[in-house]
Amino acid sequence: MSPPPCPGADRTLPLADALARSEPLGALLRRLQDSQARWAAARDALPPSLAALVRPGPLDDESWTLLAPSGAAAAKLRQCLPQVQAALDARGLPPRALRVKVRTGG
Repeated sequence: MSPPPCPGADRTLPLADALARSEPLGALLRRLQDSQARWAAARDALPPSLAALVRPGPLDDESWTLLAPSGAAAAKLRQCLPQVQAALDARGLPPRALRVKVRTGG
């Protein structure tokens, strides 16, 4: 004997449809996609050894943060910001201030 269906099971939406119908979730999805596009451009502009250490951080309407694992890596990353900005510009991504922070914790 099968369990009774969940209430509303006949009204389920694919995740993409749910995101498209919800303004807060849609905005979050757009921000995530923007961050992924920025990270792809930034990663390509960094030396491979540095790109392996850096992680994308928060993106807001004014800035995008790149996270480095140490002060030394952050210093090197700051030296590479002009190349990162040029790569972002070349891909036509909307301008944002670039920030570098040292990643804390895990």
